[in-house]
Amino acid sequence: MPFQYIAIEGPIGVGKTSLAERLATRLDAVTILEETENPFLADFYAGRAGSALQAQLFYLLNRHRQQLSIRQGDLFTQSTVSDYLFDKDKIFAYLNLDDNELFIYQRLYDLLARDVSAPDLVIYLQAPTDVLTRRLRDRAARSEGDALEPSEEYLRELNEAYQHFFFHYSSTPLLVVETSQLDLVGSDEALDDVVRQINSMGRGTQYYVPRR
Repeated sequence: MPFQYIAIEGPIGVGKTSLAERLATRLDAVTILEETENPFLADFYAGRAGSALQAQLFYLLNRHRQQLSIRQGDLFTQSTVSDYLFDKDKIFAYLNLDDNELFIYQRLYDLLARDVSAPDLVIYLQAPTDVLTRRLRDRAARSEGDALEPSEEYLRELNEAYQHFFFHYSSTPLLVVETSQLDLVGSDEALDDVVRQINSMGRGTQYYVPRR
C-alpha cells in the first residue's frame, strides 16, 4: 500500500465508517473513528439560537483532541485509516454559522489545525442526495435507538458544500469515488475495486465511477 495514512470523507450517510472499518481490516491498519456524540446536536437540529456554534466547537475540540492523541501515540508508524478529515470541520462551519460566529470559529480553528497531521491520501465518497436520504432512512430503520438525522433540505445543502470543498481541494492526493452503485458495506468485490484504485493513485485527483 503506497499510503500510510488514509482519511475517508463524504456527507452524512455516504458510508465513510463502513469503508474505513473494512479497509483497515483488509490492510491490517489502525482504525480511527470520529466520536459522533454531541450534546448540542439535538438543539441544533431543532433550530435553537446559539446551538450551531456550540455544536461546531464541541466537534472541533473533540476532533483536535483525538488527532493530538494519535500524533502523540505515533500510530502513524503503522498504516492508519480514519473515517474523517480534520479539514472537513470547515465545511460544516461555513454552512451552519453566521459571520460573527465564523470569526470566533476561524481563529480557534487556525490555532488547533497546526497540531494536526495531514493524511497521505483522502478518499471522497460521493452520492446524490436522494441516495443519501434513502440510506439514512434504512439506517434509522435498523437502529434500535432514536438516532438524530438531518432533514433532506439540510442534507442537500451539506452535499453541495462537500462537492464545492472537494472540487477545490488540493492539499493531498484525492480519490473521488461515486458510490451510488457501490455496496461498500457488504461487497468484497466493491472493496477490491477501491483497493485497486488506491494502488493506482499518483499525485493529484483521480475519479472512480464503477459500472455495474
